[in-house]
Amino acid sequence: MSNPEPEMVTVRILDREYQVVCTPGERKGLMEAALYLDAQMREIRKGGKLSSVEKIAVMCALNFSDELLKLRQKSVDRSEQVDQRILDLAARLDDVSSTATEA
Repeated sequence: MSNPEPEMVTVRILDREYQVVCTPGERKGLMEAALYLDAQMREIRKGGKLSSVEKIAVMCALNFSDELLKLRQKSVDRSEQVDQRILDLAARLDDVSSTATEA
């Protein structure tokens, strides 16, 4: 089975057009990401403290990075909680099992 041919997609962010190459399967995700980025950058610009597109983009990237790092830490914390819960349940099963064999 052959891979689909990449295609040129135009996205509009802060009233500027950008050409991006992606596969047809990536197009929907790219368009959603571009819309989200545009909305976030407009929100920063609306705050009024930054006006250059470059500075707005950097601030947006910092916000995204912060959000990503927090989500990663939350994922690690959840994984550790699940691991601990599994260990606790395994210990309880061992206790029940050893009590049942003694009786």
